[in-house]
Amino acid sequence: MTRTRHDLAQDFLATTDWRDATRVPLAGDASNRRYDRIIADGLPPAVLMDAPPEKGEDVRPFTAIARHLTSLGLSAPTIYAEDIAHGFLLIEDLGDDLFARVVKARPELQKRLYQTAIDALIIAQQAKPPVLAPYDAKAMATTAMLLTDWYLPHGTGRATSDSTRREFDRLVSDMLARNMTDDVVLVQRDYHAENLLWLPRREGAARVGLLDFQDAMLGHPAYDLASLLKDARRDVDPHVQRDMLRYYIAQTGADAAKFPAAYAACSAQRNLRIMGGFARLCVRGGKPNYPNLMPRVWGNLVDDLAHPALKELRYFIETHVPAPSVDVIARIKAAAHG
Repeated sequence: MTRTRHDLAQDFLATTDWRDATRVPLAGDASNRRYDRIIADGLPPAVLMDAPPEKGEDVRPFTAIARHLTSLGLSAPTIYAEDIAHGFLLIEDLGDDLFARVVKARPELQKRLYQTAIDALIIAQQAKPPVLAPYDAKAMATTAMLLTDWYLPHGTGRATSDSTRREFDRLVSDMLARNMTDDVVLVQRDYHAENLLWLPRREGAARVGLLDFQDAMLGHPAYDLASLLKDARRDVDPHVQRDMLRYYIAQTGADAAKFPAAYAACSAQRNLRIMGGFARLCVRGGKPNYPNLMPRVWGNLVDDLAHPALKELRYFIETHVPAPSVDVIARIKAAAHG
């Protein structure tokens, strides 16, 4: 008889001190992973990560990056137990105080939280990184093609021509190669307010709980900063964005003339990728809420493209890519049922 994921999870928990614990489902993410909070008398709360290998999930990158970050004194979850073969981890529960929730309830804390998140980011970037795949200009340009492969055809109802795809690829590749000239660092790639937890009882940068870093690669220092400040899921006050960019440059000694261009380029690539990725999650993944986030992502992209270093790409976007209007979003959602 085939054992279910629930059965396998119970077998895994039976090997731990949490064998008799209560399981409470937690919100999932855009992947195939799911999470349960594990509660047992006399033990700290834990989280069960269920990452099915048969669906392409692999817990090893998470454990490797988590241990690297904790070795730096940062607050990634402690790994309590692991079953790599079946895709289960039992990890430290860092609580529910996501930055997005804390800032919504107490907006006066926004600047303090974001500054501390940048402190944590700098610590991670200044340490020798583990061996990881490069997220260089070539790789970033490839992932940006999600825009022409998913957003553009489903948003317009027309296939994207090969010449349009080639021109877009050239422009994004040139923009990144021209501006990404700094040393590579650990790039967590999803460093934003719904993956960061506020842990005020801890000290310094350890007050930032870190999540969802299993897709980390080696890339440009501006990438995670752009992910934090040009958030796809919440509006970050423009004054906070400007202040935090200046703070990062001051704390790291980055070139104040060149770094903002790299920041705009990394942010533009990320927002182009997200526009396409959200369309794919809707059309192929059957997740219709993601297109509702597109107007904010588009606003971030427009802001990125205002930088003079991105003027060629800006012209292409203005000429070929429609904004996510009500009609465009409706067309993308309708494609999911086509």
